[in-house]
Amino acid sequence: MRINDVLNAKPSHDVITISPDASVRDMVALLAQHNVGALIVSGDGTSVDGIVSERDVVRRLHDDADILDRLVGSIMTSEVRTCEGDLELTELMQVMTEHRIRHVPVVSQGRLTGIISIGDVVKQRIGELEFERDQLDSYVHQT
Repeated sequence: MRINDVLNAKPSHDVITISPDASVRDMVALLAQHNVGALIVSGDGTSVDGIVSERDVVRRLHDDADILDRLVGSIMTSEVRTCEGDLELTELMQVMTEHRIRHVPVVSQGRLTGIISIGDVVKQRIGELEFERDQLDSYVHQT
């Protein structure tokens, strides 16, 4: 199973981006509006300048009560791990686990084409395991 297979199975192929010059308040509104946990930070909508998540806000809220009025660029992660669509899902699972990341932008020739979350990975893996279980059950109960 490849990353593109997972992307194609998602109900929506939209990738929500936000400018680094947007406010964190606007970022939180976009997260809520689209029911997602992270946004790709992009000045042009196709490049990956960074990534920002709800966890980035929460981690800073304790030290900075005015975090909602700051710019997204001030809290984003600028060194972003990306992947290509032809990468095997198992390889991405290993990267996500090793680096403790929950969202990975998918790129092709440097352009943003999708985003994979840990939820997407788990859903796909559960589907594969259920299919295997059903196949084994069918085989065992054939007479």
